[in-house]
Amino acid sequence: MERLWAPWRVEYVTAGGSEGCIFCDKPQDGRDEDNLILKRGDLGFMMLNAFPYNSGHLMVAPYRHVGDLSDLTDDEMLEIMLLVKLGKEILSRAFRPDGLNIGINLGRTAGAGITDHVHVHVVPRWDGDTNFMPVIANTKVMPDALRATYAKLSKALADGEGRCEGDD
Repeated sequence: MERLWAPWRVEYVTAGGSEGCIFCDKPQDGRDEDNLILKRGDLGFMMLNAFPYNSGHLMVAPYRHVGDLSDLTDDEMLEIMLLVKLGKEILSRAFRPDGLNIGINLGRTAGAGITDHVHVHVVPRWDGDTNFMPVIANTKVMPDALRATYAKLSKALADGEGRCEGDD
């Protein structure tokens, strides 16, 4: 039997024991780079997913601990969607994906891993990014290290401040 060593996955395997809410705890911690927070707004923030589906997988959430879209204020909803738009723009600049999945999973049955704090996933996709590894080996191959992805997205964010998508 062949072995694919992935020691960085131990964080994911052992993450289930956490008592708090990452969308509440991480912004309060004050260590944005360590916690993969890319951008803060007044009512919400954007962070890199530590256990991504693809390199560059972002999550956008309100600071307020809210479990359903219906409980968001209009201002929170607007800022979250503006952060999603910004996430799309920096992913486009940094990685040039062929497409994006942007979605919200409400409830465990719908796929939410964290059910009591609403958040939006922004996942870059490339032609051919699905292969046999997840199907046959239950393993996802990530082409970019998490910290390298964070650095690329931080640079794209800094380079794009004050610019609109398409201003090259």
